[in-house]
Amino acid sequence: MMARLLLVALMSTVFASAAQAAMPQVAPDLPGARVSGQGKFTWFGMKIYDASLWVGEAGYAPGAPFALELRYARALSGVRIADASADQMEKTGGGTKAQRALWLGKMRAIFPDVKEGSRITGVFLPGGAVRFHLDEAVLGTISEPGFAQAFAGIWLSPRTTAPQLREALLKEAARQ
Repeated sequence: MMARLLLVALMSTVFASAAQAAMPQVAPDLPGARVSGQGKFTWFGMKIYDASLWVGEAGYAPGAPFALELRYARALSGVRIADASADQMEKTGGGTKAQRALWLGKMRAIFPDVKEGSRITGVFLPGGAVRFHLDEAVLGTISEPGFAQAFAGIWLSPRTTAPQLREALLKEAARQ
């Protein structure tokens, strides 16, 4: 039993170190970056992606930078990702109809098609901009007023349609 607990602890440490090393795109904007929580999103029983919330020294706090990484479990078109994001922003009360239409155009221009294993990471910067990455490559930045809060709200708002995923992401998001 003790050996099994030690093995689990060792594997957790190895995974955390590997995950930390796998996210060089967040390091410049997130000093002391760490994973605060992870979970999966499924739709009608199909796994769509695994999500990880990265926070810096301040934890998940108003105005503090953070990153949200989605590792896709299947191929999806960028247009479908953008459309689903806009739909979820509407469901969580993010933005006005006009804002969501503007944001949808910007997301469609930035979000690429993904395949199994692709990672899209949104780095939420102070001041309200979100810089998107596909794996380590920069896709673009959206800095429209209200976008960052509405986009993060898809996963982190109390009004999210995925409350279990929200809970898993915010599990250890407080400042440490």
